[in-house]
Amino acid sequence: MAFKPLHDRVLVRRVEGEAKTKGGLIIPDTAKEKPAEGEIVACGEGARKDSGELIAMAVKAGDRVLFGKWSGTEVTIDGEELLIMKESDILGIIE
Repeated sequence: MAFKPLHDRVLVRRVEGEAKTKGGLIIPDTAKEKPAEGEIVACGEGARKDSGELIAMAVKAGDRVLFGKWSGTEVTIDGEELLIMKESDILGIIE
């Protein structure tokens, strides 16, 4: 992939949710919500303080994260739909 986010931005691949409910009902594609969980594909270097000092990123490529429902900008890179968002849009890391 020939894309590297800048500053405190991350590139995220959405992780698809379950196609069935706990009771075994199959959810059709038209009724599914976009998942708010994803995997970090690439990260920028981090934000900078006013003094110019680099603030390291708290996430790294490969981390599974939760993010807000309306977070990020959808882009298509190499035929794959991904999200670009600021690190501050990430709610937490799933361990």
